[in-house]
Amino acid sequence: MVEGSMTQGAGQGPAMRTDTLRDFRVPVTEPALYAVSTSTGLPGEPPVYGEYPAYYEDGAPNVPPQPGYPPQAPAHQPAAPQPPAQQPPYPDTRLHVHPDAEPAQAEPQGPDEDDLEGYTPTYRDLPVIGRGALGGPGDTVQVQYVPQDHTAGPGPLYVVGDVHGYLDELVTELHAQGLIDAERRWSAGNARLWFLGDFTDRGPDGIGVIDLVMRLSAEAAAAGGYCKALMGNHELLLIGAKRFGDTPVVSGAGTATFQAAWLLNGGQRTDMERLQDVHLQWMSRLDAAVLEEGHLLLHSDTTAYLDYGDSIEDVNDTIHELLNRGDADITWDLFRKFTKRFAFRDEGTGPAAVRELLDTYGGSRVVHGHSPIPYLLGEVGTEDGDESRGPEAVDGPHVYAEGLAIAMDGGVTMAGKLLVVQLPLSD
Repeated sequence: MVEGSMTQGAGQGPAMRTDTLRDFRVPVTEPALYAVSTSTGLPGEPPVYGEYPAYYEDGAPNVPPQPGYPPQAPAHQPAAPQPPAQQPPYPDTRLHVHPDAEPAQAEPQGPDEDDLEGYTPTYRDLPVIGRGALGGPGDTVQVQYVPQDHTAGPGPLYVVGDVHGYLDELVTELHAQGLIDAERRWSAGNARLWFLGDFTDRGPDGIGVIDLVMRLSAEAAAAGGYCKALMGNHELLLIGAKRFGDTPVVSGAGTATFQAAWLLNGGQRTDMERLQDVHLQWMSRLDAAVLEEGHLLLHSDTTAYLDYGDSIEDVNDTIHELLNRGDADITWDLFRKFTKRFAFRDEGTGPAAVRELLDTYGGSRVVHGHSPIPYLLGEVGTEDGDESRGPEAVDGPHVYAEGLAIAMDGGVTMAGKLLVVQLPLSD
Protein backbone atom coordinates (compact mmCIF):
# COMPACT_ATOMS: atom_id res chain seq x y z
CA MET A 1 0.00 0.00 0.00
CA VAL A 2 1.46 3.34 -0.98
CA GLU A 3 1.53 5.90 1.80
CA GLY A 4 0.77 9.33 0.44
CA SER A 5 0.90 10.64 -3.08
CA MET A 6 3.45 9.22 -5.50
CA THR A 7 2.44 11.06 -8.63
CA GLN A 8 5.30 12.70 -10.42
CA GLY A 9 2.94 15.48 -11.23
CA ALA A 10 3.47 16.59 -7.65
CA GLY A 11 3.35 20.26 -6.96
CA GLN A 12 -0.40 20.23 -7.59
CA GLY A 13 -1.14 19.97 -3.87
CA PRO A 14 -0.95 17.04 -1.44
CA ALA A 15 -3.23 14.13 -2.11
CA MET A 16 -3.42 10.85 -0.32
CA ARG A 17 -3.97 8.94 -3.53
CA THR A 18 -3.40 9.83 -7.14
CA ASP A 19 -6.42 10.20 -9.41
CA THR A 20 -4.70 8.66 -12.42
CA LEU A 21 -3.78 5.04 -11.90
CA ARG A 22 -1.98 4.99 -15.23
CA ASP A 23 0.98 6.47 -13.39
CA PHE A 24 1.23 3.35 -11.25
CA ARG A 25 -0.07 0.50 -13.34
CA VAL A 26 1.66 -1.38 -16.09
CA PRO A 27 -0.37 -0.91 -19.30
CA VAL A 28 -2.74 -3.82 -19.92
CA THR A 29 -1.06 -4.65 -23.18
CA GLU A 30 2.71 -4.51 -23.34
CA PRO A 31 4.76 -5.43 -26.41
CA ALA A 32 5.95 -8.99 -26.21
CA LEU A 33 9.63 -9.62 -25.77
CA TYR A 34 11.15 -10.99 -28.93
CA ALA A 35 13.42 -13.98 -29.18
CA VAL A 36 17.10 -13.21 -29.41
CA SER A 37 19.29 -15.14 -31.77
CA THR A 38 22.27 -17.02 -30.38
CA SER A 39 24.31 -16.15 -33.43
CA THR A 40 27.81 -14.94 -32.58
CA GLY A 41 28.15 -12.72 -35.61
CA LEU A 42 31.47 -12.55 -37.40
CA PRO A 43 34.09 -14.99 -36.07
CA GLY A 44 37.09 -13.48 -34.36
CA GLU A 45 35.55 -10.02 -34.03
CA PRO A 46 35.39 -8.82 -30.40
CA PRO A 47 32.56 -6.54 -29.28
CA VAL A 48 33.26 -2.84 -29.11
CA TYR A 49 32.66 -1.27 -25.70
CA GLY A 50 32.78 2.25 -24.35
CA GLU A 51 33.09 4.19 -27.59
CA TYR A 52 31.14 6.93 -29.33
CA PRO A 53 31.45 5.68 -32.93
CA ALA A 54 31.14 8.29 -35.66
CA TYR A 55 27.52 9.20 -36.22
CA TYR A 56 25.59 8.94 -39.49
CA GLU A 57 27.87 10.39 -42.10
CA ASP A 58 29.68 9.30 -45.21
CA GLY A 59 32.99 7.69 -44.44
CA ALA A 60 31.99 6.39 -41.00
CA PRO A 61 34.29 3.64 -39.69
CA ASN A 62 33.47 0.25 -41.17
CA VAL A 63 32.91 -1.62 -37.92
CA PRO A 64 31.66 -5.17 -38.42
CA PRO A 65 28.43 -6.31 -36.69
CA GLN A 66 29.12 -7.41 -33.15
CA PRO A 67 28.39 -10.75 -31.51
CA GLY A 68 24.82 -11.28 -30.32
CA TYR A 69 23.95 -11.31 -26.66
CA PRO A 70 22.73 -14.74 -25.46
CA PRO A 71 18.98 -14.85 -24.68
CA GLN A 72 17.88 -14.63 -21.08
CA ALA A 73 15.61 -17.15 -19.40
CA PRO A 74 12.10 -15.87 -18.58
CA ALA A 75 11.84 -14.09 -15.23
CA HIS A 76 9.84 -16.97 -13.68
CA GLN A 77 12.48 -19.59 -14.51
CA PRO A 78 16.05 -19.82 -13.21
CA ALA A 79 18.51 -18.61 -15.81
CA ALA A 80 20.88 -21.14 -17.28
CA PRO A 81 24.50 -20.72 -16.14
CA GLN A 82 26.42 -18.45 -18.46
CA PRO A 83 30.15 -18.64 -19.17
CA PRO A 84 32.23 -15.79 -17.76
CA ALA A 85 31.73 -12.61 -19.76
CA GLN A 86 34.57 -11.75 -22.08
CA GLN A 87 33.96 -8.04 -21.68
CA PRO A 88 36.92 -6.25 -20.09
CA PRO A 89 36.14 -4.19 -16.99
CA TYR A 90 35.13 -0.62 -17.71
CA PRO A 91 38.38 1.38 -17.63
CA ASP A 92 39.07 3.78 -14.76
CA THR A 93 40.30 6.34 -17.24
CA ARG A 94 37.45 7.08 -19.61
CA LEU A 95 38.11 7.07 -23.29
CA HIS A 96 37.98 9.96 -25.69
CA VAL A 97 35.16 8.62 -27.78
CA HIS A 98 32.98 9.46 -30.75
CA PRO A 99 29.21 10.03 -31.15
CA ASP A 100 26.66 7.21 -31.31
CA ALA A 101 26.18 5.26 -34.50
CA GLU A 102 24.54 2.33 -36.15
CA PRO A 103 26.80 -0.71 -36.61
CA ALA A 104 28.36 -1.29 -40.00
CA GLN A 105 25.75 -2.89 -42.19
CA ALA A 106 25.71 -6.14 -44.11
CA GLU A 107 24.71 -5.89 -47.76
CA PRO A 108 25.34 -2.13 -47.89
CA GLN A 109 23.09 0.03 -49.97
CA GLY A 110 23.25 3.67 -50.83
CA PRO A 111 22.56 5.70 -47.65
CA ASP A 112 19.44 7.83 -47.39
CA GLU A 113 19.88 11.54 -46.87
CA ASP A 114 17.74 11.17 -43.74
CA ASP A 115 20.34 8.81 -42.29
CA LEU A 116 22.97 11.52 -41.90
CA GLU A 117 21.94 12.28 -38.30
CA GLY A 118 20.05 10.60 -35.35
CA TYR A 119 17.51 10.41 -31.69
CA THR A 120 15.54 10.73 -27.78
CA PRO A 121 12.58 9.37 -25.01
CA THR A 122 10.35 9.84 -21.21
CA TYR A 123 6.63 8.95 -20.61
CA ARG A 124 4.08 9.97 -18.13
CA ASP A 125 4.97 10.98 -14.65
CA LEU A 126 5.54 8.10 -12.25
CA PRO A 127 7.87 5.17 -12.55
CA VAL A 128 5.99 1.96 -13.24
CA ILE A 129 6.44 0.07 -10.01
CA GLY A 130 6.48 -3.68 -10.48
CA ARG A 131 7.01 -6.69 -8.29
CA GLY A 132 10.58 -6.83 -7.06
CA ALA A 133 11.49 -3.73 -9.05
CA LEU A 134 13.34 -1.86 -6.35
CA GLY A 135 14.03 -4.59 -3.88
CA GLY A 136 10.86 -4.07 -1.85
CA PRO A 137 7.93 -6.44 -1.32
CA GLY A 138 4.84 -6.48 -3.47
CA ASP A 139 3.97 -4.13 -6.29
CA THR A 140 4.61 -0.77 -4.66
CA VAL A 141 7.36 1.36 -3.26
CA GLN A 142 6.83 2.30 0.37
CA VAL A 143 7.26 6.03 0.85
CA GLN A 144 6.25 8.29 3.69
CA TYR A 145 3.96 11.19 2.90
CA VAL A 146 5.33 14.47 4.23
CA PRO A 147 2.80 17.35 4.34
CA GLN A 148 4.05 20.41 2.46
CA ASP A 149 3.13 24.07 2.39
CA HIS A 150 2.26 24.72 -1.25
CA THR A 151 1.33 28.37 -0.80
CA ALA A 152 4.85 29.44 -1.69
CA GLY A 153 4.63 27.83 -5.15
CA PRO A 154 6.89 25.22 -6.73
CA GLY A 155 10.42 24.67 -5.58
CA PRO A 156 13.66 25.26 -7.50
CA LEU A 157 14.15 23.56 -10.88
CA TYR A 158 17.19 21.34 -11.58
CA VAL A 159 18.30 19.39 -14.65
CA VAL A 160 20.73 16.47 -14.97
CA GLY A 161 22.77 15.68 -18.08
CA ASP A 162 23.63 12.25 -19.48
CA VAL A 163 24.55 9.78 -16.71
CA HIS A 164 25.54 6.71 -18.79
CA GLY A 165 25.83 4.31 -15.87
CA TYR A 166 28.03 6.47 -13.63
CA LEU A 167 26.00 5.95 -10.48
CA ASP A 168 28.66 7.09 -7.99
CA GLU A 169 29.22 10.35 -9.87
CA LEU A 170 25.47 10.94 -10.01
CA VAL A 171 25.08 10.38 -6.26
CA THR A 172 27.97 12.77 -5.58
CA GLU A 173 26.47 15.56 -7.68
CA LEU A 174 22.91 15.12 -6.38
CA HIS A 175 24.22 15.24 -2.82
CA ALA A 176 26.32 18.32 -3.55
CA GLN A 177 23.17 20.12 -4.74
CA GLY A 178 21.26 19.09 -1.62
CA LEU A 179 18.82 16.94 -3.58
CA ILE A 180 19.58 13.70 -1.70
CA ASP A 181 20.99 12.90 1.72
CA ALA A 182 23.83 10.62 2.75
CA GLU A 183 21.50 7.60 2.46
CA ARG A 184 20.63 8.55 -1.12
CA ARG A 185 17.09 9.59 -0.14
CA TRP A 186 15.25 12.61 -1.52
CA SER A 187 15.99 15.57 0.76
CA ALA A 188 14.94 18.55 -1.39
CA GLY A 189 11.29 18.93 -0.39
CA ASN A 190 9.31 20.52 -3.22
CA ALA A 191 12.27 20.89 -5.58
CA ARG A 192 11.78 19.79 -9.18
CA LEU A 193 14.36 17.59 -10.90
CA TRP A 194 14.50 16.57 -14.56
CA PHE A 195 16.86 13.98 -16.03
CA LEU A 196 17.55 14.53 -19.75
CA GLY A 197 17.95 10.83 -20.60
CA ASP A 198 20.71 8.30 -21.36
CA PHE A 199 20.89 6.44 -18.06
CA THR A 200 22.73 3.34 -19.29
CA ASP A 201 25.59 2.13 -21.52
CA ARG A 202 29.32 2.96 -21.40
CA GLY A 203 29.41 3.24 -17.59
CA PRO A 204 29.38 0.42 -15.03
CA ASP A 205 25.90 0.57 -13.43
CA GLY A 206 23.12 1.76 -15.70
CA ILE A 207 20.44 -0.34 -13.99
CA GLY A 208 21.52 1.08 -10.63
CA VAL A 209 20.99 4.56 -12.06
CA ILE A 210 17.48 3.68 -13.28
CA ASP A 211 16.58 2.14 -9.90
CA LEU A 212 17.74 5.29 -8.12
CA VAL A 213 15.76 7.61 -10.40
CA MET A 214 12.62 5.49 -10.07
CA ARG A 215 12.84 5.53 -6.27
CA LEU A 216 13.57 9.27 -6.12
CA SER A 217 10.51 9.85 -8.30
CA ALA A 218 8.29 8.33 -5.61
CA GLU A 219 10.11 9.99 -2.72
CA ALA A 220 10.08 13.44 -4.32
CA ALA A 221 6.36 13.19 -5.09
CA ALA A 222 5.62 12.24 -1.48
CA ALA A 223 7.58 15.30 -0.33
CA GLY A 224 5.70 17.71 -2.59
CA GLY A 225 8.28 17.95 -5.37
CA TYR A 226 9.04 15.77 -8.33
CA CYS A 227 11.79 13.85 -10.07
CA LYS A 228 11.07 13.10 -13.72
CA ALA A 229 12.99 11.92 -16.78
CA LEU A 230 13.13 12.24 -20.54
CA MET A 231 13.86 9.38 -22.90
CA GLY A 232 17.28 9.30 -24.53
CA ASN A 233 18.46 7.37 -27.54
CA HIS A 234 20.19 4.88 -25.24
CA GLU A 235 16.84 4.06 -23.66
CA LEU A 236 15.48 3.34 -27.13
CA LEU A 237 18.60 1.31 -27.87
CA LEU A 238 18.32 -0.80 -24.72
CA ILE A 239 14.60 -1.38 -25.27
CA GLY A 240 15.34 -2.49 -28.83
CA ALA A 241 18.23 -4.75 -27.83
CA LYS A 242 16.06 -6.52 -25.26
CA ARG A 243 12.89 -6.79 -27.35
CA PHE A 244 14.35 -7.51 -30.77
CA GLY A 245 17.92 -8.75 -30.22
CA ASP A 246 19.40 -9.95 -33.51
CA THR A 247 16.20 -9.47 -35.51
CA PRO A 248 17.25 -7.76 -38.77
CA VAL A 249 15.91 -4.25 -39.22
CA VAL A 250 15.73 -2.11 -42.33
CA SER A 251 18.32 0.64 -42.42
CA GLY A 252 19.08 3.20 -45.08
CA ALA A 253 22.59 1.75 -45.22
CA GLY A 254 21.52 -1.91 -45.35
CA THR A 255 20.61 -4.49 -42.72
CA ALA A 256 21.24 -3.84 -39.03
CA THR A 257 20.30 -5.25 -35.62
CA PHE A 258 19.63 -3.62 -32.27
CA GLN A 259 21.94 -6.11 -30.60
CA ALA A 260 24.92 -5.06 -32.70
CA ALA A 261 24.13 -1.37 -32.28
CA TRP A 262 23.80 -1.75 -28.52
CA LEU A 263 27.18 -3.43 -28.19
CA LEU A 264 28.78 -0.96 -30.56
CA ASN A 265 27.51 1.96 -28.49
CA GLY A 266 28.76 0.81 -25.11
CA GLY A 267 26.15 -1.76 -24.05
CA GLN A 268 27.14 -3.37 -20.74
CA ARG A 269 26.42 -7.07 -20.27
CA THR A 270 25.81 -6.58 -16.55
CA ASP A 271 23.02 -4.12 -17.36
CA MET A 272 21.35 -6.62 -19.68
CA GLU A 273 21.61 -9.35 -17.06
CA ARG A 274 19.87 -7.15 -14.46
CA LEU A 275 17.31 -5.61 -16.82
CA GLN A 276 13.75 -6.42 -15.70
CA ASP A 277 10.31 -5.86 -17.16
CA VAL A 278 9.73 -2.98 -14.74
CA HIS A 279 12.75 -1.15 -16.17
CA LEU A 280 11.54 -1.67 -19.74
CA GLN A 281 8.06 -0.47 -18.86
CA TRP A 282 9.41 2.61 -17.11
CA MET A 283 11.66 3.52 -20.03
CA SER A 284 8.93 3.00 -22.61
CA ARG A 285 6.67 5.45 -20.74
CA LEU A 286 9.16 8.33 -20.74
CA ASP A 287 8.33 11.48 -22.68
CA ALA A 288 10.54 13.02 -25.33
CA ALA A 289 10.00 16.70 -24.55
CA VAL A 290 8.67 19.00 -21.83
CA LEU A 291 8.39 22.76 -21.26
CA GLU A 292 9.45 24.02 -17.83
CA GLU A 293 9.47 27.75 -17.01
CA GLY A 294 10.45 28.81 -20.50
CA HIS A 295 12.97 25.99 -20.91
CA LEU A 296 12.24 23.45 -23.65
CA LEU A 297 13.84 20.28 -22.26
CA LEU A 298 14.94 17.70 -24.84
CA HIS A 299 17.46 14.90 -24.91
CA SER A 300 18.92 15.47 -28.36
CA ASP A 301 20.20 18.56 -30.12
CA THR A 302 18.18 17.76 -33.24
CA THR A 303 15.10 19.08 -35.02
CA ALA A 304 13.80 15.51 -35.52
CA TYR A 305 11.11 16.22 -32.91
CA LEU A 306 9.31 18.24 -35.58
CA ASP A 307 8.66 14.99 -37.47
CA TYR A 308 6.31 13.81 -34.70
CA GLY A 309 3.95 16.70 -34.06
CA ASP A 310 3.32 20.43 -33.76
CA SER A 311 2.92 20.37 -29.99
CA ILE A 312 4.78 18.74 -27.12
CA GLU A 313 1.74 16.60 -26.35
CA ASP A 314 1.53 15.39 -29.96
CA VAL A 315 5.24 14.56 -30.04
CA ASN A 316 5.07 12.51 -26.85
CA ASP A 317 1.83 10.75 -27.78
CA THR A 318 3.10 9.88 -31.27
CA ILE A 319 6.39 8.48 -30.01
CA HIS A 320 4.65 6.38 -27.35
CA GLU A 321 2.20 5.01 -29.88
CA LEU A 322 4.98 4.07 -32.29
CA LEU A 323 7.15 2.51 -29.59
CA ASN A 324 4.29 0.44 -28.20
CA ARG A 325 3.57 -1.16 -31.55
CA GLY A 326 6.40 -3.57 -30.81
CA ASP A 327 7.72 -3.30 -34.36
CA ALA A 328 11.50 -3.60 -34.78
CA ASP A 329 11.72 -1.40 -37.88
CA ILE A 330 9.58 1.37 -36.35
CA THR A 331 11.61 1.30 -33.14
CA TRP A 332 14.83 1.43 -35.16
CA ASP A 333 13.60 4.50 -37.03
CA LEU A 334 12.90 6.22 -33.70
CA PHE A 335 16.38 5.33 -32.47
CA ARG A 336 17.97 6.52 -35.71
CA LYS A 337 16.23 9.88 -35.69
CA PHE A 338 16.93 10.63 -32.05
CA THR A 339 20.61 9.81 -32.43
CA LYS A 340 20.89 12.88 -34.64
CA ARG A 341 22.96 15.69 -33.18
CA PHE A 342 24.77 19.02 -33.69
CA ALA A 343 21.76 20.75 -35.26
CA PHE A 344 22.45 23.88 -33.19
CA ARG A 345 26.25 23.96 -33.39
CA ASP A 346 26.82 25.74 -36.70
CA GLU A 347 27.05 29.51 -36.22
CA GLY A 348 25.15 30.14 -39.43
CA THR A 349 22.26 27.66 -39.17
CA GLY A 350 22.23 26.66 -35.50
CA PRO A 351 20.27 29.60 -34.04
CA ALA A 352 17.59 29.25 -36.72
CA ALA A 353 17.22 25.54 -35.91
CA VAL A 354 16.71 26.33 -32.22
CA ARG A 355 14.20 29.07 -33.04
CA GLU A 356 12.19 26.64 -35.17
CA LEU A 357 11.79 24.35 -32.17
CA LEU A 358 11.00 27.21 -29.79
CA ASP A 359 8.47 28.74 -32.20
CA THR A 360 6.73 25.37 -32.50
CA TYR A 361 6.79 24.11 -28.92
CA GLY A 362 7.26 27.28 -26.85
CA GLY A 363 9.97 28.47 -24.52
CA SER A 364 12.88 30.85 -24.76
CA ARG A 365 15.75 28.34 -24.53
CA VAL A 366 16.38 24.71 -25.43
CA VAL A 367 18.13 22.62 -22.77
CA HIS A 368 19.54 19.33 -24.07
CA GLY A 369 21.97 16.50 -23.41
CA HIS A 370 23.18 13.88 -25.90
CA SER A 371 26.15 15.68 -27.52
CA PRO A 372 29.13 15.91 -25.15
CA ILE A 373 30.23 19.50 -24.59
CA PRO A 374 33.85 18.66 -25.55
CA TYR A 375 32.57 17.81 -29.03
CA LEU A 376 30.47 20.94 -29.29
CA LEU A 377 33.56 22.95 -28.36
CA GLY A 378 35.88 21.02 -30.69
CA GLU A 379 38.09 20.06 -27.75
CA VAL A 380 38.32 16.34 -28.50
CA GLY A 381 40.60 14.78 -31.04
CA THR A 382 43.26 17.50 -31.07
CA GLU A 383 46.84 16.41 -31.62
CA ASP A 384 48.65 19.41 -30.19
CA GLY A 385 48.98 17.88 -26.74
CA ASP A 386 47.25 20.81 -25.05
CA GLU A 387 45.87 19.19 -21.89
CA SER A 388 43.90 22.31 -20.98
CA ARG A 389 41.66 21.81 -24.00
CA GLY A 390 40.60 18.32 -23.00
CA PRO A 391 37.21 17.30 -21.57
CA GLU A 392 38.54 17.73 -18.03
CA ALA A 393 38.03 21.47 -18.54
CA VAL A 394 34.24 21.08 -18.60
CA ASP A 395 32.89 22.41 -15.32
CA GLY A 396 29.42 23.59 -16.27
CA PRO A 397 26.80 23.73 -19.02
CA HIS A 398 27.62 25.20 -22.42
CA VAL A 399 25.45 28.11 -23.62
CA TYR A 400 25.59 28.59 -27.40
CA ALA A 401 23.54 29.26 -30.56
CA GLU A 402 23.27 32.97 -29.69
CA GLY A 403 22.29 32.08 -26.14
CA LEU A 404 19.29 30.00 -27.23
CA ALA A 405 20.68 26.54 -26.37
CA ILE A 406 22.15 25.04 -23.21
CA ALA A 407 24.14 21.81 -23.54
CA MET A 408 24.15 19.58 -20.45
CA ASP A 409 26.21 16.51 -21.43
CA GLY A 410 29.47 17.26 -19.62
CA GLY A 411 31.20 14.20 -21.06
CA VAL A 412 31.24 11.98 -17.96
CA THR A 413 32.15 9.03 -20.21
CA MET A 414 35.38 10.77 -21.26
CA ALA A 415 36.69 12.01 -17.90
CA GLY A 416 34.48 15.07 -18.09
CA LYS A 417 31.82 16.04 -15.56
CA LEU A 418 28.32 14.82 -14.80
CA LEU A 419 26.29 18.01 -14.68
CA VAL A 420 23.47 18.78 -12.23
CA VAL A 421 22.50 22.44 -12.41
CA GLN A 422 19.71 24.76 -11.31
CA LEU A 423 17.65 26.66 -13.87
CA PRO A 424 17.53 29.41 -14.86
CA LEU A 425 21.28 29.83 -15.25
CA SER A 426 22.83 32.92 -13.75
CA ASP A 427 24.35 33.98 -17.07
